[in-house]
Amino acid sequence: MSMELSAKFGPSSRRLRLETLVRLRWVAVAGQALTVMVVAFWFDFPLPLATCLGLIGALAAANALLSFAFPSTYRLEPAAALAVLALDLFQMGALLFITGGLNNPFAPLICVPVIISFASQPRRHSTALLITAVGFITLLAFTPYPLPWFEGRHLDVHPLMQVGMWCSIVSMMAFAAFYAYRVSQEATLLADALTATELILQREQHLHQLDGLAAAAAHELGTPLATISVVAKEMERELGEDDRFREDVQLLRSQSERCRDILRRLTSLPSEGEAHMRVLPLSSMIEEVLAPHREFGIKVDLVELSDRATEPVGTRNAAILYGLGNLLENAIDYASNKVIVSVEHTASHVTVTIEDDGAGFSAGVLQRIGEPYVTSRQGDARAGGLGLGLFIAKTLLERSGASLRFENGASEHPGARVIVSWPREFMEANTPL
Repeated sequence: MSMELSAKFGPSSRRLRLETLVRLRWVAVAGQALTVMVVAFWFDFPLPLATCLGLIGALAAANALLSFAFPSTYRLEPAAALAVLALDLFQMGALLFITGGLNNPFAPLICVPVIISFASQPRRHSTALLITAVGFITLLAFTPYPLPWFEGRHLDVHPLMQVGMWCSIVSMMAFAAFYAYRVSQEATLLADALTATELILQREQHLHQLDGLAAAAAHELGTPLATISVVAKEMERELGEDDRFREDVQLLRSQSERCRDILRRLTSLPSEGEAHMRVLPLSSMIEEVLAPHREFGIKVDLVELSDRATEPVGTRNAAILYGLGNLLENAIDYASNKVIVSVEHTASHVTVTIEDDGAGFSAGVLQRIGEPYVTSRQGDARAGGLGLGLFIAKTLLERSGASLRFENGASEHPGARVIVSWPREFMEANTPL
């Protein structure tokens, strides 16, 4: 599940909507223009008005260009968002540089692009913007342009006060940026957790719908399977001595019986009298999983990595049997010659690994494996289907407390590998499964 989440969330959750920046910029343009006009015409302070209006106009033009070039719902990639916020930082820094630098009472506003970046962008890009902002703040301390003030009077600021202003702005920016980053991280994690919960509930709903479908299929398939079984018996009696058809007829009959047995298990519930059959050791459970799959022409090897004397003895769980059986059947469908089932148990965990010597999972399938209606492999016509079997198996095994990992083998041993692991207490008889 963690692999699915990292694919679905992560990068996409850190994309900033362009319209948000555009609206904030229009507020900045209006505020800067109003401030310059009040200082120039209300207080009648001398300042480079044309240059100031040029910088404000450039920001407005860039904002208008972005509004026309992209739709309002467009989301910026981190690199593009960094470029847009860096432009805001340069424009604000230039405006402050020609209006008194750190002596300007609006100098702390240079922190705004950095705070926005830390609240919405990856740490690497935001840190680069923070370093750039610190460089600008340092440059503002050495501006040759005086603060606009009453004509004929010069406002002298002691160098120690300049150092204090620099420390104040930098420390405020760093603290506000860190606070915004932590809050946004917690909000992102919460949003991702809620989305993951919705996905899990969606999977459970799919499974419940399939429960009804399985019951209906069991009912509908009972009669045709009985007919197939009768016909298979007749064919075996008529063709049983013919070497050309003997094996095929026997396989047809055995598989029809297997289908009927699966349907009986789907439509029957264990009775109280079967309680002594419901507890079995791990090795017996694995053998029950392997037994129906030894007749498909693919060698199935069982490797026990731990001593049977210390194996867990647990309650017979149909969900585990079906889930492992489906994973094994999938491995057999795609194997070239052999499937290896490895079983290991320790004091804390029980692990079952199923490996085949086929082509393995493709990269695209590995990212979405276990979702409903996604086939488990690509490019092989031997095993069809919609991917529902693997989806159901994965969900049933996770319900039993297992964690699953899908991967490919090393280059010298290619093929797919599925690792299923439970906490040992989930496989013990005194734990209800």
